[in-house]
Amino acid sequence: MSWRSIVITQHAKLSYSSRLMMVQTVDGISEIPIEDIALVVVATTQAVVTTALIAELALHNVKVIFVDHHHQPVCETCSYHPSARENDLIIQQCNWSVERKKALWTQIIATKIENQLAVLRNYHCELGTIQDELNQLELGDTTNREAVVAQQYFKLLFEDFEGRRVASAINDSLNYGYSIILSEVNRAIAEWGYLTELGIHHHNQSNRFNLGSDLMEPFRPIIDYWVAGQEIQELTPDVKINLIDCVNLVIRFNGRKTSVRKAISNYVHDCLKYLSGDEDSVQLEMELIYEVPNDALNGYV
Repeated sequence: MSWRSIVITQHAKLSYSSRLMMVQTVDGISEIPIEDIALVVVATTQAVVTTALIAELALHNVKVIFVDHHHQPVCETCSYHPSARENDLIIQQCNWSVERKKALWTQIIATKIENQLAVLRNYHCELGTIQDELNQLELGDTTNREAVVAQQYFKLLFEDFEGRRVASAINDSLNYGYSIILSEVNRAIAEWGYLTELGIHHHNQSNRFNLGSDLMEPFRPIIDYWVAGQEIQELTPDVKINLIDCVNLVIRFNGRKTSVRKAISNYVHDCLKYLSGDEDSVQLEMELIYEVPNDALNGYV
C-alpha cells in the first residue's frame, strides 16, 4: 500500500521518468518511486507539473491537491478508473436503500460525537450537554443533533472561539486539515469504483464530493485534536505540513493499531459494502487519542 505524502513548497519542476516522480528544485533533483506515493500536495503556485506525471499519478490512484494564491487547497485530481468503475456499481449506488443510508448516517454521527467527546476529555474541557445530545440522537439524525453539538463543541475546545465562519488561524487550520481528510476519503471511494458525487446525506448539486463529505465525519475530530494542542497564530507552512501528516497518525481502529490513512481506506470499503447490501453492519470503533504527529512529513520539498 502506498504511504508517502509529498508536499511541494517551493519553485520546482515535477516530471515523470521510469516509474519515478522527479522533483527538480534549486537544491537538486529528488527521485521518488511512484508506487510509494499516496498523496501529493502542490502547496505553491510556483511549481510546474508535466502532463506525463499527472497521468501516471492518476493511473496509480495518487491524489494530487493544488492550492491557490492564498495557499488554500482549491482543487484535486480525480481519476476515471475505467477498469473499476463499472456500470453495475453506479446503478447499485443509485439504488442504495434509504433505510441503510439512514442507519449508516446515524452511526457516522454517533461516532463523530463520541470522538468529539474524547477530544474534550483529553484536554480536560467541560463537556456541556454534548453527552445528552448524543443520547437524543435519532435515526437519520432528523433533529440535527450534529449541528447542536458543533455549536457547543468548538466553543468548549477553543478559548474565545467566535464561530466556524469567522476568519481566524484556528478556522484556517481546521479547514486545511479537513480538506486533507476529505481527499483521502475521496481517493478510497474512487478506488472501489463508486461516485463521490452521490451522497447518503449531503446532496449539494455543486459539491462533487457529497459522499466523501458524508463518510469523512468521524475523522474530523482527529484534526480538531491536533489543532487544539498547538498555539497557532497563523497557517504557516510548518502547520500545513503537520496537518497533512495527520493521515500518518497512529490510532486504534476497530481494535487494531493502524494509520489514519489505512483506517480511512478500510472504513470506506466497509461502508460501501454495507450500503450495497454485501455486509449486514459496519464496525466503527476509534481511539483517536493515541499519538500526536510532531515531526515533518516523509516528503517535504
